[in-house]
Amino acid sequence: MLALLHTSPVHVPVFDALRDQDHPGLELRHVVLPRLLDRARRDGAAAVADDVRTALRQAVADGARAVLCTCSTLGGVAEAGADDAGVPVLRVDRPTAAAAVALGPRVAVLATLESTLGPTVTLVEEEAARAGRPVEVRTRVLGDAWRAFEAGDTERCARLVANAADAIGTADADAIVLAQASMAPAERLTTTSVPVLSSPRRGLEAGARVALRQ
Repeated sequence: MLALLHTSPVHVPVFDALRDQDHPGLELRHVVLPRLLDRARRDGAAAVADDVRTALRQAVADGARAVLCTCSTLGGVAEAGADDAGVPVLRVDRPTAAAAVALGPRVAVLATLESTLGPTVTLVEEEAARAGRPVEVRTRVLGDAWRAFEAGDTERCARLVANAADAIGTADADAIVLAQASMAPAERLTTTSVPVLSSPRRGLEAGARVALRQ
């Protein structure tokens, strides 16, 4: 069984649908803790490290063979809790960062939350170092898109993210990373010739692979 640690309930049907499409038969257990993101935005991700470790331990007690954290703000904190949890803990955006680095040295990161930028930039730089590749990361925060998401207007959120991606051309970037799982619907709306990468499908693929071999 693969446990998924979310900070928004909107991710549950998204990952269930991806499981049905790509990994039929894989058992998922969803743990939804919005308060962790609320506090991390206010006090920093380190402030919720103990709560994240508690959630990981509970997931393992409930039968998880691996845990996938779908929140980019908390991804690093979750990964750091793997030893304490006793099972592999993955962050949903790591495969996307690796894919972006492989496309070229200029990576544009779009986020709807300021708190996501630091962890995502660090992650892209880690993957570049691991691959032995140079990287230059440019970032942009789309606050209007987050406000639309919070208001439940996911369609407007996706359109705003897609518009921002379409403003980036091949002269500016080799890859565009959508930093949060909630931004994934924008990927299908973009028209830019720069590859636009979102995390849910890649992240679930990595989580499934690890969970099934444990």
